[in-house]
Amino acid sequence: MIFKSLLRACLACLFLSLCTPAFAQADSKALLDSLADANFKQAEEIVGQLAASGDPRVVPALEAFAEGDLYARKSDDAVFITQAAGSKLALIDPLSGESAGEVAKGAMSKIRVNNNLRRVIRSALGGLTLLSPDRNTRLQAASAVLASPSAENLDLVEAALERETDPEVKARMVEARAVSLLSSDRPPEAKREAIETIASLGGRNAIGILMSSAGTLDPSLQEDLDAAIARLESKLAFWDMAQNVWYGVSLGSVLLLAAIGLAITFGVMGIINMAHGEMVMLGAYSTFVVQDVIRSNAPQLFDWSLPIALPVAFLVTALVGLAIERGVIRFLYGRPLETLLATWGISLILQQAIRSIFGPTNQEVGNPSWMSGSFALGGMTVTWNRMWIIVFSLTIFFALLALMKRSAFGLQMRAVTQNRRMASSMGIRTPWVDAFTFALGSGIAGIAGVALSQIDNVSPNLGQSYIIDSFMVVVFGGVGNLWGTLVGALTLGVLNKFLEPSVGAVLGKILVLVLIILFIQKRPRGLFALKGRAVEA
Repeated sequence: MIFKSLLRACLACLFLSLCTPAFAQADSKALLDSLADANFKQAEEIVGQLAASGDPRVVPALEAFAEGDLYARKSDDAVFITQAAGSKLALIDPLSGESAGEVAKGAMSKIRVNNNLRRVIRSALGGLTLLSPDRNTRLQAASAVLASPSAENLDLVEAALERETDPEVKARMVEARAVSLLSSDRPPEAKREAIETIASLGGRNAIGILMSSAGTLDPSLQEDLDAAIARLESKLAFWDMAQNVWYGVSLGSVLLLAAIGLAITFGVMGIINMAHGEMVMLGAYSTFVVQDVIRSNAPQLFDWSLPIALPVAFLVTALVGLAIERGVIRFLYGRPLETLLATWGISLILQQAIRSIFGPTNQEVGNPSWMSGSFALGGMTVTWNRMWIIVFSLTIFFALLALMKRSAFGLQMRAVTQNRRMASSMGIRTPWVDAFTFALGSGIAGIAGVALSQIDNVSPNLGQSYIIDSFMVVVFGGVGNLWGTLVGALTLGVLNKFLEPSVGAVLGKILVLVLIILFIQKRPRGLFALKGRAVEA
């Protein structure tokens, strides 16, 4: 008797196990068909029930629903995925994916969807793909649940979490479980742990999730919730400050590149070179020409376009600078106002020449793969192009410093800076020192143009954006002093970035200019004044 009872129980279990897929398919089909007459609120509930079923076969139907490709047949309210087939619609079974023939468009009615419903569908899709054999699919599914938490997905997330072995996917699922748990009916102890898990995520999204749960949680959890939000806001404020410092250093490196050549020519020759910005612009256009040639003839070398453009830009702008000095400026020494007017006229000529050759519109200069993208550093984002520009500007600075301190040409340049007449009487050919110094400053400006082409628009007006800031850096740091130029550039860059969020970009620049004017009233020679009899006279 006992044996017969056990046999009947085994047969019943076997029957149920064989019939369960059919029952699940029938339930899923019935739920999909019920969408035909459902309003938006009812549709959200049906989607939640489909997600709770855990049936992966409904994924294509939900994807089609979100895209607006789910239709109901008017004759029997059967729901199908549809595709355009000329003047008709091709029907696809929503569960099996098999073709169900073609019908006239008038025989079908579209199941409407709105943005709230799409959000619910995305959340459901995330839950249904948590058990996918593909690791990337599971990671994306956990991220989708994390972005659109729902209590309906909690059981499925926990089931997937028990099976998960990949550390990264498992960590994401733990976070997804925590955000889903807050909107569930689990006990306060479990929700308290979820609050700590969400707080460990950091960032504005975690604050948003916790604040959105403030009115729905048990009052006993309010203290934990407030403490977690306070910690997150404090941490966020620190990383915001660190991000502003980073942006300031990044801007300072750009100003350093633009101003370092001007510091040399202004310090050695006393020339107010209003065409310095156009040297930067010529360097950027040299980069454009190099990349254009590489794209046309050797596209496989594109990642090497910037190393190739650097010597090209330096030579082009150095030769242009040498021609300007020999052809115009050497006749105007000792007449600063006329020099200013002459170089301003040269800047207009260079701008118009570039417009005539390349046109007035912006030119496309691409980023090599090693300068593209970004990476996270703590709570802030660092872009590779800015990182490389900082490294590049510091490299140029120290190379120029070594040239000034360790070479014969640097010694002659410093001698001319400190006492031109004494240097001339010692046999230094000061006219040629002036010429090559101007060429060197122009060449460095061209190199700056190569770097700026990666973060700014390459147009005939590129140099005008940096000429005023470059003069401010030189005057603030100390005319002709490289260390002063470095400190001045970084100081003004960081100061700008801290003022911009509170007063705006335009007013921030005005305040910086006012501060510099007040500063030079006290220290007319800048932070690091040059020493020498001629300078002090």
